[in-house]
Amino acid sequence: MKNKTIKIRNGSIGEVVALSQKVPEFFQPYSEITYHERLTDRIHLILVAEIEGEAVGFKVGYESATPGVFYSWMGGVLATCRRMGIASRLADFQEEWARNHGYQKVRFKTRNSFGKMIHFGLNRGFMITDLIKKGQVKDYRIVMEKLL
Repeated sequence: MKNKTIKIRNGSIGEVVALSQKVPEFFQPYSEITYHERLTDRIHLILVAEIEGEAVGFKVGYESATPGVFYSWMGGVLATCRRMGIASRLADFQEEWARNHGYQKVRFKTRNSFGKMIHFGLNRGFMITDLIKKGQVKDYRIVMEKLL
């Protein structure tokens, strides 16, 4: 799939649940019920990345309880489609959408064990703003924020 055009479009909860079940880092992907509980009655954005009509990645975010902050909640790219810029394209689209909708920051959480996600955030201009100790050290949550 190298050198193929990446299309970013609005997606559905069903699509992202199906995709999340194919992302190896997600040990127990969230159910459709959990997505509905998180997203119902709040401003949200569901994005799907496609290559030649095949869904290969997703990014889901919603309005945070903190004014002016958009929370980038879940996202992933199929293992066979990584290193193609898909995650960056999804993040670019989400950040532009958030900026255009009046948000000043994007925030996300990851785990200490997901070094590639921490690196991705730092490379995109995010800063580590908090550490939430939960479980073993590898499971500590790293909170990252970026000014838009």
